[in-house]
Amino acid sequence: MIQEAPQTAEARLLRFFRLQRSKATLLLSLLLPCCIVTSPAFSKTSPLAPAPDWGWLEGCKGTFSRTEFLEALNHIYAPEGAAAAWVEVGESAARIRTNGDTWVDVPFAESSAMSPGYKRYWRRASELRAAPAGKPLDGLRVAIDPGHLGGEWARMEERFFQLGKTLPVAEGNLTLAVARKVKSALEKYGATVVLLRKNARPLTRERPKTLLPAAAAEISSPINPDKLNRLSELYFYRISEIRARAQSVNEKIRPDVVVCLHFNAEEWSEPEKPVFVPRNHLHALVNGCYGAKELESEDIRADMLSQLYSRVAEEALPLSEVVVETLAEATGLPPYTYFSKNVIRAGTSPYLYARNLLANRLYRAPTLFLEPYVMNSSPVWSRVQLGDYTGLKLVDGDWLPSLVAEYASGVAEGMARYYEQARPHGTK
Repeated sequence: MIQEAPQTAEARLLRFFRLQRSKATLLLSLLLPCCIVTSPAFSKTSPLAPAPDWGWLEGCKGTFSRTEFLEALNHIYAPEGAAAAWVEVGESAARIRTNGDTWVDVPFAESSAMSPGYKRYWRRASELRAAPAGKPLDGLRVAIDPGHLGGEWARMEERFFQLGKTLPVAEGNLTLAVARKVKSALEKYGATVVLLRKNARPLTRERPKTLLPAAAAEISSPINPDKLNRLSELYFYRISEIRARAQSVNEKIRPDVVVCLHFNAEEWSEPEKPVFVPRNHLHALVNGCYGAKELESEDIRADMLSQLYSRVAEEALPLSEVVVETLAEATGLPPYTYFSKNVIRAGTSPYLYARNLLANRLYRAPTLFLEPYVMNSSPVWSRVQLGDYTGLKLVDGDWLPSLVAEYASGVAEGMARYYEQARPHGTK
């Protein structure tokens, strides 16, 4: 979404997808701005989230120096003191509030030397063996997450529009087409690649009807049937589906990196009458910038600390910088600029931000989250109508590859570039 002050990114997102008040309440519980509040002693969890088991904190003792911990907490995960009610940083330990008024001390390491963090399944680029010539991704395990669902679910997700009998623009369909090409390209570079979905079928076994009780629990009486149905749909495609994908990533695939593919869009007032805009842009996201209100939820607090202690950002940041800059070269897109408080700049690239989203929070591996192109921009709509093709075609006066091919090429080349630079060199 573009920088149209004074509107926030959340406001534009909510209007664009026609979220009603109940849906807005849910989104804000997940994506609130970074701010400071006094947290109550009681425990609560976010919608559909299980209560966390905090036993893993035991393995975090002695894994961070005090300086390292403060750097990660204050500059990536909880800026402006957002975690103050939940994490107290002493001289020798971080005191963490887990459940209610229960606190756990996690001692710091005695030196600032690199420490492994608590147990993780993914490998840093520096931990991979040297790759053979022409195979910079040799041995790398990659999971590709084609954002959204598409197909019959596209209208429900409201990532869809169509003009007359022209080719529909459905984000879930586009991301799947890109994912297939990225998979093929990464495999040629030596990676082992798994798609989280190969079609428009959801991974979750839940459906909006089965989630009606959970949705009803979130709505104050009297219950409006339309609001209830819309909230149950939101629970289905935005929460339950992402949690199912996270379970597949963390318990089955266990990759070294997750690639989340998305397209962007800008708000228009009437969903059936999309307004085309001249703006087109690109950005990428790493996990971070948790707000104080978010951290009141015990599961979100545990997720943040899990990201911090596993040192995910130390790999996700440089990887994301290289890939998004390579994608910018391939697309020629300018960086998107946020003005809302639920994001902060990350790294040195103008294309990269830290933001707390459900997917990049739940995936326990470095996650590359990409948001290129504005689907309702005139150039992108024109390219979608051309479909996928080989070679170049004339688009608005420029000879261009297909949108799908351009996106996929930028991602694959960026990943090859990063791992070629970052992994060990020498004899395999």
